[in-house]
Amino acid sequence: MRNKDIIEIAMQQSAIDSNCSMDDFMRTDNKIVLSGKNPDARKYLKLPFHCDLTSYGNNIVASVSEELKEIVEKYIKKYPAEHCFETPNLLVLIEKLKPFDLNVCFMAEYFLPDMNSLKRLSCGYETKLMHPEELTEYYLPEWNNALTQSDPQRDKLAVGAFDNGKLIGLAACSADCDTLWQIGIDVLPEYRKQGIASSLTSNLATQLLEMEIVPFYCCAWSNLKSVRNAIKSGFRPTWVQATVKENQFIAGMNK
Repeated sequence: MRNKDIIEIAMQQSAIDSNCSMDDFMRTDNKIVLSGKNPDARKYLKLPFHCDLTSYGNNIVASVSEELKEIVEKYIKKYPAEHCFETPNLLVLIEKLKPFDLNVCFMAEYFLPDMNSLKRLSCGYETKLMHPEELTEYYLPEWNNALTQSDPQRDKLAVGAFDNGKLIGLAACSADCDTLWQIGIDVLPEYRKQGIASSLTSNLATQLLEMEIVPFYCCAWSNLKSVRNAIKSGFRPTWVQATVKENQFIAGMNK
């Protein structure tokens, strides 16, 4: 699979999620569309969006509700695309959202494998390809990033690292949609900084690509440890998203 094919697959999925055309992400001008439900959207997304900003580096595609369309359209026209995802410009949008009892909630950077850099990395421990029936005992807090605690049925494949039979690192993927599976990674604190995370991530990504499934990796841009792991594992930043949610939802997350 070529890098061009991988990015196109991701854009096609983003188009489904945002209720737009794949070509909209390649425009030089911003695009605003009305959000809508789609059974093929990534499973963890709650659609329709109030407001979701997505950029592949060319422009912004804003997928919005009817009531926010004018507000968001003015916002993304006023500031450069890259600054719409950060303060101080983002504070302008936040202020406009207050009457609707909404706020910016999720802000994340998404990574795709670079076929010129991706390769299976090794570590000094035994590694093993694991299937769903082998993961059931590991739905524990220490594997919260690797496994989908809220919906275990989405977890389809994993690579674990073992020290004398003890699981010390786990990269697992959730089938969030048909063509893109998300990789999450956890390593026990006492085993970190030994190359385990990048070994597991790169091996799982390679395995998925051999199955003709595109792996993607997501983290906050402030999570430098996770960003470094993505890059070391052969991934490159590809798109960013900022998503608006209800204040009640945000308050629940902040408990």
